[in-house]
Amino acid sequence: MSSRDATVRGATGASTRPPLAPGDRDVDASRGRDSERGALSIVNIAKTYGGSARPVLDGIRLDIGAGEFVSLIGPSGCGKTTLLRIVAGLLRPSEGTVELDGRPSLEPSREKGVVFQHFNLFPWRKTIANTAYGPELQGVSRPEREETARRFLAMVGLSGYEEHYPAQISGGMKQRVGIARALAIEPKVLLMDEPFGALDALTREYLQRELERITRSERLTTLFVTHSLDEALFLSDRIVVMGARPGRVLAVFDVPFGRPRAQNDIRSDPSYAELRKRLWDLLEGELARAATEAPGQETGA
Repeated sequence: MSSRDATVRGATGASTRPPLAPGDRDVDASRGRDSERGALSIVNIAKTYGGSARPVLDGIRLDIGAGEFVSLIGPSGCGKTTLLRIVAGLLRPSEGTVELDGRPSLEPSREKGVVFQHFNLFPWRKTIANTAYGPELQGVSRPEREETARRFLAMVGLSGYEEHYPAQISGGMKQRVGIARALAIEPKVLLMDEPFGALDALTREYLQRELERITRSERLTTLFVTHSLDEALFLSDRIVVMGARPGRVLAVFDVPFGRPRAQNDIRSDPSYAELRKRLWDLLEGELARAATEAPGQETGA
């Protein structure tokens, strides 16, 4: 497939739900949920800190379909993390709103699971207790929440590590616990802020494959922040390129590769190199522009 088929479109372009791959289950059907379960809309979001004259984010509009995987990529300081925190309900926007399945969603919610770059595990809790923390806060009984935790630990390949403390497992395992903890609340939307950024290259590539498998099989709507073009190309259905000062959407690229995916297969596709170049050319121009401007008071990752 030529990269000409990797359409560049506006941020408000309608998205379509990715088709089921062989062996994947229709989560909407199995849970009796509406077919639009997890549709996310970011509507004219702006954010300004303190007395800064320049907003960190300005006029962000983005529609994400149920079950779609969308990555945010852009220069440091363009507001990717700020936007993710607003969607998660951890930060209030100065203007605009977030909608989930057509309803306002500006507060933290069990419908939104969050995974950060740093593991944020409780060192005094065993793996199973860390994973079950969300259901515990929701008042789920201990047997039920531990059953849920075991199911998601198995999903991320950590069966047999339920009784280990964080100090007894590797960094990659800790991040898998973080993913399992986010999944254990059975959210509609998974929000991930550079979850593999601190990991070594081999572990990072392994977890990318695992995340692609999990989000595909569970039909999870995912908003993913990254600085890696290759990571975004492997994981995403669409890639949103953001500019800085102020943070805004420059372009949205459709990723043309089918699912399930394997890194070696898509990297050998000629359209992979073409699309990667188009993304880099756009980012390079934005990096050069940002480097020539005097920094303001705003902050945003």
